[in-house]
Amino acid sequence: MTTETTGKQAGLTPARPVRDGIALGLAVGTSGLAFGAAAVGSGLSAAQACALSLLAFTGASQFALAGAVATGGGLIGGVAGAVLLGSRNALYGLRLADVLRLRGARRVLAAQGVIDETTAVSLAQPDAAAARLGFRATFATLYLTWNLTTLAGALAAGKLGSPQEFGLDVVGPAAFLALIWPRLRAGAAERAVGVAGAAIALAATPFLPPGVPVILAATAALAAALMLPLPAAT
Repeated sequence: MTTETTGKQAGLTPARPVRDGIALGLAVGTSGLAFGAAAVGSGLSAAQACALSLLAFTGASQFALAGAVATGGGLIGGVAGAVLLGSRNALYGLRLADVLRLRGARRVLAAQGVIDETTAVSLAQPDAAAARLGFRATFATLYLTWNLTTLAGALAAGKLGSPQEFGLDVVGPAAFLALIWPRLRAGAAERAVGVAGAAIALAATPFLPPGVPVILAATAALAAALMLPLPAAT
């Protein structure tokens, strides 16, 4: 039985991983508004906030750095915390290396996109070809949306008021529901992980800055996702 036949029997089409990736990228990317506003509010310039999103592109690390600067922790302490949080992406990269199978410059570019969301979408797919489609769609959509909304949030900082006034504090749980949606089509174990992750995001929302709850929830869910079998090779 060919991979194509297996995909058809499972009701999967090439459009599904792309659709999942775009939906997730748009949902999570909106949190860039909160980061842009928080970064400028902490004392960074709009240009510095945008540079972080362009070059670092890992939400938890960016929020950690902005938070450290805001509380007087200093740039060195903030960078150290950001690097520590971002180190989990190395684990994701090892997990995805055999699935993406990239070489040279393409591998360097893909490394920029190995984050919670791209890993989750990739591992939710039934085979390597679909995983690669999901990875590219999620990375492209999220990178573009995150950077555009970071710019908007940074420029509007001080004019929009508190992010909570505009509902940005609930973006985390909403984005995480989009993150786990592919997993809800799987078995009971995956659904249990999804429910637990959503509960973490909802519980953390009243106490943590906008954007942070989804990072906590995604990390918890991906701890289980990383133990699941890799998408079948094609």
